[in-house]
Amino acid sequence: MMVAVRVAYTLEQCWHRVPGGTGVAALRTAEAMDGMDGVELIGVAGKHAEPPHAEWMPTIPWKQLPIASPWLYESWLHLKWPRPETVTGPVDVVHATTLIPCPTQKPLVVTLHDLAFLHNPENFTRHGIRVFNRSLTLIKRWADLVLCCSQATMDDCVTAGIDSDRLRHVPLGVEFEHASPLDIDRVRSEYRLPERYLLFVGTVEPRKNLRRLAQAVARLEEPLPLIVAGAEGWGDANVGLGDNVRFLGFIPKTDLWALYAGAHVFCYPSVHEGFGLPVLEAMAQGTPVVTSGDTATQEAADGAAVLVDPNDIDDIARGITEAGMRRAELSTKGRHRVAQATWHNTAELTLAAYGELV
Repeated sequence: MMVAVRVAYTLEQCWHRVPGGTGVAALRTAEAMDGMDGVELIGVAGKHAEPPHAEWMPTIPWKQLPIASPWLYESWLHLKWPRPETVTGPVDVVHATTLIPCPTQKPLVVTLHDLAFLHNPENFTRHGIRVFNRSLTLIKRWADLVLCCSQATMDDCVTAGIDSDRLRHVPLGVEFEHASPLDIDRVRSEYRLPERYLLFVGTVEPRKNLRRLAQAVARLEEPLPLIVAGAEGWGDANVGLGDNVRFLGFIPKTDLWALYAGAHVFCYPSVHEGFGLPVLEAMAQGTPVVTSGDTATQEAADGAAVLVDPNDIDDIARGITEAGMRRAELSTKGRHRVAQATWHNTAELTLAAYGELV
């Protein structure tokens, strides 16, 4: 009988004000592994008085460490305390599911989604840069394996000094439910959306490139309204974008799929991403996608999107127009691409990484 690998699995980001893509990836991977033989996951987070929002509630049991955010990360990075295994009991592996590594006496796996702060430091706070640089230094020292969701991130890791033999390519999956015409009509009515609109989904922060996207939309022959769905991150990315941009804030999954499905074109010309889950989420609903070339989003799109230069406003506008003209073709290609991206595959590759260490 196979003995299950017991894993302490960090989930602190579920309590962040904006859990973001790292929260989605950690939760969906855990859910997919939860039904597999050969692994037992125990979530680990800081001390919190309340559970996370329902959208970010872990489906695996979790234990609380004796210190709360934001001091937990500082303590991990500078005091090397507390170790996850002190609350989970005996484990075989510890898995840090974000850039912030945790101290442990067990084999350590770190999921590193991107190193965007090295490419565009101006898009991050000084505190963020300090934390990320310290984290990268400790990952180099502590991590036995580093899981990367894209080849672009793996290449960045090698450039940053992480040995290639410690890197594993673990692409992300995509979770979705097909939105029906009734769902689309309901969401359009509930959020007072026009019949035709452009859509961006993601945390509102400088590297998402909303300012250039809004300028590109204003240059279109038919300047459709740009709908922005996502939690507010930081910075002034949502200031001065014009009257044609409307912010909806955080949208629950029950409405998000229909929001994607109802869009004329999904626009995601981010300056830098580790993967770009919204690209696949839009494709899953048959919506044509415009995204950045020469980044991980090009890799995620895998030939099923219109690619643009995120630093060229005219090229972004050109891409939106082209995607609108190729709707049927891109819809078919996008659905085919999404069929290959499953969380089950992500879970299997993650479990294989654990197996290397025990």
